[in-house]
Amino acid sequence: MNAPATGVPCPPTRPGPPARAPLPTRDAAGRVSRLLHRVEDVQLDAALVLLGHAVDMVDDRRVTDDQLRYLVRRMAEALREVHRVAEARGARLSAFPPVGEGEPDEADPAVP
Repeated sequence: MNAPATGVPCPPTRPGPPARAPLPTRDAAGRVSRLLHRVEDVQLDAALVLLGHAVDMVDDRRVTDDQLRYLVRRMAEALREVHRVAEARGARLSAFPPVGEGEPDEADPAVP
């Protein structure tokens, strides 16, 4: 499940066999890329919300087994998406040289 090394995020996928559809653009700053970045941000925020619910529910003795199972299912989905986002963002980072290597950034006066 590797993201393309073009700097373009991978679209969200449904559970099931891993498959990636090619994106209609290779422009990392294009409209589709910006939209996919926003989708990734929503997915990451949703995972944080679920984590907050989990913390509250674990300490609440009134929570039923069915409610906990439902939460665990949603958390598994969120974790799958967080993992996909991390892989995609890591793949995009690999297109850049490691910090300290390559030419200094002239636009940033703090970089020597």
